[in-house]
Amino acid sequence: MAIKVGDPAPDFTLPSQNGSSVSLKDFRGKAVVLYFYPKDDTPGCTAESCNFRDQYEVFETSGAEVIGVSGDSSESHQKFANKYQLPFTLLSDKGDQVRKLYGATTAFGLVPGRVTYIIDPSGVVRHIFNSMFNFKAHVEEAIKTLQQLV
Repeated sequence: MAIKVGDPAPDFTLPSQNGSSVSLKDFRGKAVVLYFYPKDDTPGCTAESCNFRDQYEVFETSGAEVIGVSGDSSESHQKFANKYQLPFTLLSDKGDQVRKLYGATTAFGLVPGRVTYIIDPSGVVRHIFNSMFNFKAHVEEAIKTLQQLV
């Protein structure tokens, strides 16, 4: 069952690119931009992640955390983050349990979907953006939603 706007964001704990466990509840009191993407170091995912990187200061200024999630390993995430100087947390969702929990399933029945959730400081989902190919819009939608929350 997919998460909808207005639903509480389900908590989870996953390993980050540096191997530490990260839980969504750790960010309570801050807005969270939680984006699910298909795979590290592929053209679309690199474009999307670099767009988040390039606008990271805007997210920081608005008091929001950016968290990327894919099924890649922590080691893959570490290489990806280092290669593109990604300043935010990447989480390894092996087996896609959290992806399924949120309903950010597959695109075209083959590839893990590209979905961004904006979660307010109290833990409620305020916006969902789902687009496989409009990479830049994930960042634009996130910024626009965060501006409305302030």
